Amino acid sequence: QVQVVESGGGLVQPGGSLRLSCAASGSINRVNAMAWYRQAPGKERELVAAITSGGMTDYLNYVDSVKGRFIISRDNAKNTVYLQMNSLKPEDTAVYYCRFSVVTSRYLEVWGQGTLVTVSS
Repeated sequence: QVQVVESGGGLVQPGGSLRLSCAASGSINRVNAMAWYRQAPGKERELVAAITSGGMTDYLNYVDSVKGRFIISRDNAKNTVYLQMNSLKPEDTAVYYCRFSVVTSRYLEVWGQGTLVTVSS
């Protein structure tokens, strides 16, 4: 009923930039939060960045390792969340997943399929 499609991953050199996009579609009444996670081989999935709705204000949170380099933003009309990644480092290499916290007929967490980001020379 609710689908999430993400894109924008690929191969980039250290110091480069990528912009990830994630769009949700379906019978969505409200989006309470959007987030980006990542998982590197052999490691736990970690929260990278999140937007939490606060009425007229969005609250942004970032994991310490990406502060000052990554920017999360959203387009409410399109139910789309973005992750602008700058000054990329090899340790940023991972599969990135978006997550929507939505309300349809009930509260629901919906994940994207994942997109691979590889930072290497």
